[in-house]
Amino acid sequence: MPAQVSSDVVERLLAEAGSAHPQECCGLLLGSGDAITAIRPARNVHPDPARRFEIDPQALVDVYRQAREGGPQVLGYYHSHPNGVAEPSATDRSLAAGDGAIWAIIAAGRITLWRSGDAGFEKLPYELAPR
Repeated sequence: MPAQVSSDVVERLLAEAGSAHPQECCGLLLGSGDAITAIRPARNVHPDPARRFEIDPQALVDVYRQAREGGPQVLGYYHSHPNGVAEPSATDRSLAAGDGAIWAIIAAGRITLWRSGDAGFEKLPYELAPR
């Protein structure tokens, strides 16, 4: 079954990638089940942000705390590939936890979704949901 992604989320992801270029943007995908209804942008704290990403640990702590207090659940993560393609890189594959999280990758004006599972990443189709 395809994931549902709010059109607002799509617009924000594309804007985040565009404004961060030539560095990678990153953040968290929020919602419920497989419905992504919001994002939480985070600072990319990796020492080489043009080629890699690392979500600011404080952003992770904050968003997981908010989820425990009744806020939207953390469904996964997003980042951009400023000079690449919208699919997991070898580095992405090595970092994936296989925990079922959704990864959104933004590149060249496209967004693709991937589910991190035991066998690695599997492409996850998605449909636009109303705003």
